[in-house]
Amino acid sequence: MTSEKKLEVKTMQQKRRTLLTGGLTGGLIAGLAATALPSELLAKENKAAGLTLDRAKWGERNRQQLQALLARNGKNSAGYNPKRRPYAVFDWDNTSIMNDTEEALLMYQINTLSFKLSPQELGAIIRQNVPAGPFAASYKNAAGNAVELEAICSDIDSDYQYLYDNYEKLKGGKKLEEIRETTQFQDFRAKLYYLYEAVNETYGVNVGYPWVIYFFSNMSVAEVQQLAEASNDHNLGLGLVKTKYTSPAALPGKAGIVSVTHFHGIRLCTEIATLMDALEQSGIDVYVSSASLEEVVAVFATTPKYGYNVKREHILGLRLETANGVFVNKYKTGWPLNWGPGKTEVIKQELVAAKGYGPIFVAGDSDGDYDMLRDFADTQLGMIVNRMKQGKIGDLSKLAANQIAARSPRFLLQGRNELTGNWMPSEASIKYGKTGETLLG
Repeated sequence: MTSEKKLEVKTMQQKRRTLLTGGLTGGLIAGLAATALPSELLAKENKAAGLTLDRAKWGERNRQQLQALLARNGKNSAGYNPKRRPYAVFDWDNTSIMNDTEEALLMYQINTLSFKLSPQELGAIIRQNVPAGPFAASYKNAAGNAVELEAICSDIDSDYQYLYDNYEKLKGGKKLEEIRETTQFQDFRAKLYYLYEAVNETYGVNVGYPWVIYFFSNMSVAEVQQLAEASNDHNLGLGLVKTKYTSPAALPGKAGIVSVTHFHGIRLCTEIATLMDALEQSGIDVYVSSASLEEVVAVFATTPKYGYNVKREHILGLRLETANGVFVNKYKTGWPLNWGPGKTEVIKQELVAAKGYGPIFVAGDSDGDYDMLRDFADTQLGMIVNRMKQGKIGDLSKLAANQIAARSPRFLLQGRNELTGNWMPSEASIKYGKTGETLLG
C-alpha cells in the first residue's frame, strides 16, 4: 500500500471514529478503530461493474458496497443470466424522496379543496372503519380534554357543508382565496388533518392508511394523477418547514380547539435516482413498494421530469376498488395492505411467485419497511435511510451501525440532513430542528 493510500485510509478511520462517538458504545468504537476499511478490496470488485455509481452525497463506504453489488450481480458479472434478471425494491416516501407524497397530497387536497364528495359522502368517509370513542391521550384538545371521533367529525361535517355551499368549484360562488380566509376553512383544515394523525396514532396504519385514500372517491385515475402531479410540483417548490395548524378559537365546536403539525415540502433524491439508473443499466430490474396509493406514487416514480424513470408496471402500492371508471371508498379486495408484513406479502405474491426468487437489494426508512428489508434470503444488501428512529427499524439501524466495519455487511445506514432534504456523505443524519450529526435515535 502506498504512503498516500495509507494516509487516506487513516484519515477515513479517524473521521469514522469521530462520527461514532455520539452514538455507539466505547467497546464498539475501539473495535472499529482497529479494523481497516475494505476500500481496496471493494475497489478490485468494482472494476467488473462496467459503470461507476455517481459519488454525489453517498456515504463513501455505502457507495463502495453498492458498486460491489452491481459488480457481483450486473450483466458484466460471470454468472449473470438475462433470463433470471436480478431485481431491487425501493420504498418511496422518505426513502426515494424526502418526506411523504401521500401526506403532502392530503394537505394539498385540503388547501385547494380538491374533493369530489358531497357533504354526506365526506361525512361517511371520515367515520369509515374508525372505532367510536376518544383518541390516544396525546391527542387531547387545548383544554386538556379527550377528543372523541363523533365530536370532531360533527365539526368537520359543519365546516364542509359551509365550504360546499360557498366554494365556487363545489357549489357556491366564492373563489378559493376568499374561502380560505373563512374560519370554517381554517377549522376544516386543522381538524381534518388532526383527524388523519389521530386515527393513525390511535388505531394504526391498518385503519389510517386506507382511510386517507378514500378521499379520492369519485375521481378517475387521470384526475388523481393530475392532482398528485400538481401537489408534487407545489411541494417541491416549498421550503422544508414544520407548520403548526390550530383550529380557530372562534369556532370551538364539539371537539374544542385542536392543533396539529404538518411537515411541508418535498425533495427529490438524486442518489436514489442515479442508483436506480445504474441498476437498470446493469441489467437489474427496479421496483417500488409503497404504502401510498399506487397511482399517486406512479406519477412521481415514472414521470420523466422527476428523474426516476421507473416502469409503471413495477410500482406496487395501496389499491382502491373502482366502479364506472372512478375510485370508490373501498380497499381492493384480495390486495394486502402494502405496509410492514404486507410489503413482504405483496413481493411474494407479485414477484417471487413469478420469478422464483427474492430481491438482491431492498431500501427503506421505517417500521413499514422492516419486514421486506429482512425477509428474503436472496437479499444481499439492505439500505436504511437514517431517520434516527426507534422501534423495529431502530433495531435494524443498530445492527447496521454494528456492521460499519464489516467487509460484507447485511445492512447499510445512509445519512440525511432533514434541514435541507439532501443526503450526507456519512452514515449519520441531522434531525430537523437540530444542528449536530447523530448516528442512532
